[in-house]
Amino acid sequence: MPDPAESAAPASAADALGRLAAALGASGPGRSPPPVERWNPPFCGDIDMRIDREGTWFYGGTPIGRPALVKLFASVLRRDPDRYVLVTPVERVGIAVADAPFLAVEMAVEGAGGDRRLAFRTNVDDLVAIGPDHPLRFELEDEGGLKPYILVRGCLWARLTRALTYDLVELGEERSIDGVPVFGIAAGGDFYPVPAGTGHAA
Repeated sequence: MPDPAESAAPASAADALGRLAAALGASGPGRSPPPVERWNPPFCGDIDMRIDREGTWFYGGTPIGRPALVKLFASVLRRDPDRYVLVTPVERVGIAVADAPFLAVEMAVEGAGGDRRLAFRTNVDDLVAIGPDHPLRFELEDEGGLKPYILVRGCLWARLTRALTYDLVELGEERSIDGVPVFGIAAGGDFYPVPAGTGHAA
């Protein structure tokens, strides 16, 4: 069991990464995601960890080169009202996220139109199928490009890569909504309108 004094140490301590990994040692590959929504340990401050716009994890300014370690930390990432945090049973620490914490890097398509099924794999190997629990949403780039996202879990979203964005838009269709033609994506029994003014492209 972690020493209480150690768990109360400032989150910026040099051993923060090792301490977190040790606390999560039981959450290895093949196990169900930890119940981070039910954990409520004390907030111990921010650590020098960030996720850039391309989904790369950094610690102390250096990319984390071990995919297994990235997946371990991703499994305990949570979005609190005011920040992104990594949560263990004994502490909660803040990290910086440039955009969405995950990146959707692969797409699988089955069927067409209203029966179409879309599934995505993220950069940390989450598999997510579009549906009521995992909707699509769209945002606009400042220059007018399109940014699609899919909800992975909790309040954590994955942004589609630019290549997948083009592939997704190729599946789009126009429907009449309240008498107005709307371009969007049909998937998982729902229709997701694409914001106007994007040219339907990223």
